[in-house]
Amino acid sequence: MEKTIFYLVALFSGIALSMEGAIYGELGKIIGQFESSFYNFFVGTILLTLIVLFFGKGNLTHTFKVPKWYLLGGLLGLIYLTVLVFGIPKVGVGISMIAIVVGQMIMSMIIEHFGWLGSAKKSITKKRSLAIVFMLVALIFIY
Repeated sequence: MEKTIFYLVALFSGIALSMEGAIYGELGKIIGQFESSFYNFFVGTILLTLIVLFFGKGNLTHTFKVPKWYLLGGLLGLIYLTVLVFGIPKVGVGISMIAIVVGQMIMSMIIEHFGWLGSAKKSITKKRSLAIVFMLVALIFIY
């Protein structure tokens, strides 16, 4: 049951990401692409600051004690959103999101195969490789 709830939440998160990309793509046409990305992170920072202040249980000072590569998530998130802001007006929401999912699946399989970034090892099998091939075919059909 717990897995089912996670799958549903992940599904709705994917829906939200597609909506977010489309919204910020349109916003970028009016206020500028980088400005649209900035707005996203600015509003997110304000909201998360409030959430951390009232509900946070961690310790932000530990940020300075972790290996520096742990902090790359912020940069990668910036790249992700900014690419969407530039790309969605040119190629559309569908192709952008499918390309992102395919890229995520390929990199996830590589990370798990080698056990990178603290991930448990999980070999790339013929079935997993075939799934990627099907996703690439879907990307071609959607385009």
